[in-house]
Amino acid sequence: MVEESIQKGGIYKLVIELSKNKEIKIGKLGTFVFPKGYYVYTGSAQNGLEKRINRHLSSDKKFHWHIDYLLAYAKVINVLTYVGKKDECRINSMTGQKKSATRIVKKFGSSDCDCVTHLYYFKNIPTDFTDSC
Repeated sequence: MVEESIQKGGIYKLVIELSKNKEIKIGKLGTFVFPKGYYVYTGSAQNGLEKRINRHLSSDKKFHWHIDYLLAYAKVINVLTYVGKKDECRINSMTGQKKSATRIVKKFGSSDCDCVTHLYYFKNIPTDFTDSC
């Protein structure tokens, strides 16, 4: 990517694959059973989108965000970015409105907003999450 994009902020969606059912402790939220399948997590980084995404892709990090706990057992298979956008909750709600979207953990990634969650589960991956924006 060009150097300029490192400084830009925006919204991102991580498309995640969990290869088997797994019980995972998510920080202070508690322990939950995550079914095998696909997850879409919506986040934002208004000062350094690329840096935030690279952190999520790294396995060498301290756990800070809810998503860090899930990513210890799952892998990111796609990243969708919305550079310059600041409407994380609206973009997240579009994911949650998909017919097959299921909420597994209330307040996952959404402790600083009014959204029910920023992580949705899909048994099968929706086709619009397979190609990057």
